[in-house]
Amino acid sequence: MRAKRSIRYKALPSQQRFHRSKARFKGFSGPIGSGKSQALCHEAIRMAYLNAGRAGLIGAPTFQMLRDATQSALFSMMRESGIPFDFNKAENTVRMKDTGSKIIFRPLDDFERLRGTNLAWFGVDELTYTPREAWVRLEGRLRDPQAKRLCGFGVWTPKGFDWVYDCFIHSPVKGYECVQAAPFENRFLLKQVPDFYDRLKHSYDEGFFAQEVLGEYLNPGEGLVYHAFDRRQNVAEVARDVRRPLLWALDFNVNPMSSVVAQVDEGTVKVLDEIVLTRASTRAACEEFSRRYPKWPGGLVIYADACATHMQTAGTTDKEIVEDFFDDLALCGAGRRPEYRIPKKNPPVRDRVGLVNAKMKSADGEISLLVHPKCTELVADFERVQWLAGTSEIDKARDPRRTHLSDALGYLIWQEFQPRHTVGERSQRLFW
Repeated sequence: MRAKRSIRYKALPSQQRFHRSKARFKGFSGPIGSGKSQALCHEAIRMAYLNAGRAGLIGAPTFQMLRDATQSALFSMMRESGIPFDFNKAENTVRMKDTGSKIIFRPLDDFERLRGTNLAWFGVDELTYTPREAWVRLEGRLRDPQAKRLCGFGVWTPKGFDWVYDCFIHSPVKGYECVQAAPFENRFLLKQVPDFYDRLKHSYDEGFFAQEVLGEYLNPGEGLVYHAFDRRQNVAEVARDVRRPLLWALDFNVNPMSSVVAQVDEGTVKVLDEIVLTRASTRAACEEFSRRYPKWPGGLVIYADACATHMQTAGTTDKEIVEDFFDDLALCGAGRRPEYRIPKKNPPVRDRVGLVNAKMKSADGEISLLVHPKCTELVADFERVQWLAGTSEIDKARDPRRTHLSDALGYLIWQEFQPRHTVGERSQRLFW
């Protein structure tokens, strides 16, 4: 079945170059707000019409991203353009009524499940968050003998010198091509939200701003992790405010058992204290905190990483140990029950670290993280913790005392100040 359909689409110059590319494997690299998701969806629709009656696949790094961002954007675009389609939720597929084409939706974190049906085309959202093995599996499925145009494509925001950079930019093999969008190119976005990029200067540190907003390729796997830290600006005699809640963030590591105590004052994080115990249990950490801060009038909020909810060999979790301790205190009248802000899943390390760096000093020069001078171990973390060479992972083997306090503070800062959006293009996809 052959069908034609016109869609209103004011493509930006970089989007036009992406769509016109004849490469078998093509990419669209650009900063946030550059129209990557729009380009992905339009290319997917175009491929579905060029390959009438054939199957294509759209993937995203996780099921949640696929459902909440990529799929939602595509469905909105097709409805607005009057494209008739049926969605099979059980199979997570779309059948386009006027061409008979099939679109398969798949998360790419379990890439071993990508073997199967031949494809005429495939597209990947947020490719830099996708394992290289998933892309290789999809390449192997791009083999439909009846396809009019075999093509695999992806869109992404730069994430350092990773496998995507190697394949598409640094040393592309024959058949690969990448279009790089220019920063501030999206005139439609700037018309609707003139201060869009200025606001991001407040949320990002200088390096992350260059990567996410300017679309530059930087090396996140070199040097100090907390490069924005400066003793002269980030260490200060911060005072406790009994009217405000204490924020207690833990890293459940037996040796040392590490935690920080902080408060937030009009967006500024003030680290008041650190608790570092050698070969201590979770309950011992609770007892030490309670000894230092009995009956705090402002209340208590507790933070940790997602591992706090994982079962230990003793048949309980760290979170349950903490809950039991403070429940007992509340029952005996020695305090009230705290609030818990522990995520089900940890954020990407580089995103958490980027937010901590932004609090130390944002791209617009604002300093909103202050550490009391007595927090010597936390300061040592900030000045010594390094990236594992050539990766986006923190080197945790260099010194067993390092990383725990800075990780704990990172959990707190992420829960309180994380950008309320999905990775890459921000929460509400923009279409014109």
